Amino acid sequence: MDKPFIPALRFHALTRIYDPVVRVTTRELTIKRRLAEGLGDARRILDVGSGTGTLLGLLRSEHPSAEIVGLDADPNIIELAREKLGAGIQIVQGNATAPPFEPGSFDRVVSSLVFHHLTREQKSSALRAIREILVGGGELHLADWSAPHDPLMRFMFLGVQLLDGFETTRDNVRGDLPELVRAAGFQDVSETYRQRTPLGSMSIIRGQR
Repeated sequence: MDKPFIPALRFHALTRIYDPVVRVTTRELTIKRRLAEGLGDARRILDVGSGTGTLLGLLRSEHPSAEIVGLDADPNIIELAREKLGAGIQIVQGNATAPPFEPGSFDRVVSSLVFHHLTREQKSSALRAIREILVGGGELHLADWSAPHDPLMRFMFLGVQLLDGFETTRDNVRGDLPELVRAAGFQDVSETYRQRTPLGSMSIIRGQR
C-alpha cells in the first residue's frame, strides 16, 4: 500500500490555487529555471513530485531532445499538470519512496519543493530509491527549503512550518539535506545555488550516483 502523502499546500481544497500561491511566495520560477538549466547533457529526466507541471514544462523547453517523465502521488495534481502541459510528457502516479521504475532508468533526477513534505525516514528512503533508478554517473538535483541565510529568513520560515508541519521541515531548516544525500550513497554532494524568498531560504543540492 502506498504511504499517505501530503498535498501540495497540505489540504486538497487548496490544490487549485497552488501555482499562484507558490509563484508569489517562493520565487518558484527562478529556482526551477536554475534546476532545468543545470542538468548538462541530459537524455532521460525524472521529476520526482512533479506537481502541477511547471518544472516539467521548463525541462521540456530546456531539453527538447530528452525524454521527460513526471512522478507524483496526488492524482488531482497530475490532472492539473496534464491540463497545463498537454501531450508529450508522461506523468506517472507513484510515491517518491518507491518509484515504479527499473534500476538505471534515468541519467538525471530532479525534485522541487517535495522533500520538506517527507519525514526524515521517508527522505532517506526516497534518496536511496532515487539513487537506484539513476545510471552510474547520473545526477540528482534537489531544490527545497534550506538552512536560513539569517534570523529574518528563519522567522519567515515559521509560516511554512505551521502549514506543512515541524517534523517534516526540521531537516530542511537545520541544513541536513546535503548530509542525507551523502548518507544515501551519493558522491560529490554540493549546494549549487541559494536564494532568499518571502518564506525563507531555498537551495539546490546536487549529488552524483
